[in-house]
Amino acid sequence: MRSLPCVTASASASAAAALLLALAAAPASAAAAGQDGGDPGFTVEDSRITESSGLAASRAHPGVYWTHNDQDEPRVFAVDSRTGRTVATVTLTGVGKPRDMEAISVGPDGRVYVGDIGDNLDGSWQHVWIYAFPEPKTLGNATVRATQYTVKYEDGPRNAEAMMVHPTTGRAYIASKNEDGGRLYEGPARLTASGTNTFRRIGEVPWVTDGAFSPDGKELVLRSYFSARGYVWEKGRLGPDHRVRAPIQRQSESVTYTADGDALMFGSEGAGSEVERVAIEKSGGGDSPARTAGPSGGAQDEEEGGDRKTTYGVLVLAGAVALFLGFKRLTRRS
Repeated sequence: MRSLPCVTASASASAAAALLLALAAAPASAAAAGQDGGDPGFTVEDSRITESSGLAASRAHPGVYWTHNDQDEPRVFAVDSRTGRTVATVTLTGVGKPRDMEAISVGPDGRVYVGDIGDNLDGSWQHVWIYAFPEPKTLGNATVRATQYTVKYEDGPRNAEAMMVHPTTGRAYIASKNEDGGRLYEGPARLTASGTNTFRRIGEVPWVTDGAFSPDGKELVLRSYFSARGYVWEKGRLGPDHRVRAPIQRQSESVTYTADGDALMFGSEGAGSEVERVAIEKSGGGDSPARTAGPSGGAQDEEEGGDRKTTYGVLVLAGAVALFLGFKRLTRRS
């Protein structure tokens, strides 16, 4: 059962300011990204997918993205980005009924990892779960046996929506979600199904609804409702961070890199939800997440014209932030 969260006046004012800044940072050209021949943005056509809470690019099937509802049966969907249609529904056995599935990631071992890690009461669950199953070699409706991993945090239960599996080490990470800032947790080098896996805090992060490693494992992108940031990943820890271009969506829930690393795909909840592509800018001969230059940088100057066009919309949306937060999916479940 869902109940509305309590939103204080100060929290609403802070959120309004954050919304203004985020919208000012959002490029007018974000919707036009994806014209470089890679996976396109798409609309989820499957009427069963109404709460797409996680997104992960398939390693085995180019152009296909895995997603799932948060409160649902133990199942995930493979969606073709060229059509928005579901090309496989995979039902998991060997696991219990999910409580709140919030994240999905594909590991270097060829398995798909699903994070049943939501806890909107910030301490109601003494443990959460991660499920893992082999990514199917052929796409179609199937029932597969999954492995269930029990997870707890070294400093006690908390809410989380972001789980990322590193693409080269295979290590799992979880980012907790809190209005005043979350924490990044590192799982054991190898998860075990025979006991409890304790995740240890290794860093501080902002409010996070999802995250993703770049395919080469050198960058970590974390998104929230109104913005996103990228972090250099250095020796298993957060390095320098930078702003990442992200679209403003009706309920910003998910992010993943395309399999080729050329773009980020941002997803939202709701029936017929949109997955928007934002191409990654490349500089100095290397890959880096789509970012905006500093106050004197050319990238920011180029965006200012588009920003001015959205000023009135920004003001209207900012005025409605308190109502927006009150009805957001920051629900409490019992």
